[in-house]
Amino acid sequence: MKKTPKSLRLQIGLFGRTNTGKSTFLNMVAGQDVSITSSLPGTTTDVVEKSMELLPVGPVVFLDTAGVDDNSELGALRLKKTKKIFDRADIIILLVEPNIWSEYEQKTLAEAKKRNTPVIIAINKIDESKPGKDFIRKVKKHTSHYLLVSSLDQKNRDNYINSLKSYLIKCCPDDFINPPSLIGDLIPAQGLVVLIVPIDLEAPKGRIILPQVQVIRDCLDNKQIVLVVKETEYLNCLAKLKQDPGLVICDSQVVSFMVDNTPKRIKTTTFSIIFSRNKGDLVEEAGAVMAIERLKDKDRVLIAEACSHHAIEDDIGRVKIPKWLRQYTGKKLEIDSCAGRDFPDDLSGYKLIIHCGGCMITRREMLFRIQKAKEEKVPLTNYGLAISFLQGTLNRVLSPFSIPNFPIRDRKKRCL
Repeated sequence: MKKTPKSLRLQIGLFGRTNTGKSTFLNMVAGQDVSITSSLPGTTTDVVEKSMELLPVGPVVFLDTAGVDDNSELGALRLKKTKKIFDRADIIILLVEPNIWSEYEQKTLAEAKKRNTPVIIAINKIDESKPGKDFIRKVKKHTSHYLLVSSLDQKNRDNYINSLKSYLIKCCPDDFINPPSLIGDLIPAQGLVVLIVPIDLEAPKGRIILPQVQVIRDCLDNKQIVLVVKETEYLNCLAKLKQDPGLVICDSQVVSFMVDNTPKRIKTTTFSIIFSRNKGDLVEEAGAVMAIERLKDKDRVLIAEACSHHAIEDDIGRVKIPKWLRQYTGKKLEIDSCAGRDFPDDLSGYKLIIHCGGCMITRREMLFRIQKAKEEKVPLTNYGLAISFLQGTLNRVLSPFSIPNFPIRDRKKRCL
């Protein structure tokens, strides 16, 4: 569990005014000095992330933010990063001081309400002053999930953490306690799943990439049989099977090869499309792919990746997809890219966003990106959907799913 990726952990954002004790609170929960603490305002200069196992909740990551009223020289930059944590957090812990309630607490609660994010209020520093009855009543108007705590009181640490855990469990999103299956509902137990896994320059040495690992684990959890092959062994693999696999899944870069060499009676899809359903909104993203047909000269397209990696010579996001887009449309497109959590605040200048599967971010963050694009009337689709559309295989790789009134017919002409 210590190695659980951050994207699969419960994301807990710590918010509050400067010097309410957010970093001290995190150090108390972690049982170690994670964040630097000081009586000077603005000590936390960037978001501090701490992954831990918080039983019985499970794997979590705490996100310690800069104070929301930081007026120091670097305050604007700090606050920009702090605000992005609203998009990411599954649960917010708002640190307050006894009997102090200001516009900053109101703004934090308003942002949380806007995103439908549950809030726990931690009234800190009760060793310095006790919260009055009127103050407690004010807190209760906003949430029934609040706790009184002194982050420096090690003698009562267990009591504070037990109260916090009970609230975290109550607030925990359903899809964390009961995470959606990747493919467990697509084929029955004991069914055979074949995974076509190319080993290219971007594959980590001695390992396979995270989406492939997660699909394998999901198959095992659902008592399915998994067969993993490279594309060079796929034809030999099919020839040796005594019965058809229930599903074949491939990397998007070999989707044409898979479709050409897999009998039509066998359902097929790609890892990226699997994650479109798991992390995002497959119906919304499948419909958005039609925007490719409407692209014109000088239209701007954003290629968005959730992870940060060193781009190789033939990078899928920065090289291949732009090349295929221009080849398919015949238009002079302006194509930008972003990586990690540098998703643009302003999307209004784009005619299309093509996003990766999102395995490195949470479902909440992916859904927020989709909703943000929708509000600005910018279609957002997915790597796997876009590549399959461009290569004339989209209907085939959507065959395992129910996409109502899907208007696309696969074309013979492909971009290779």
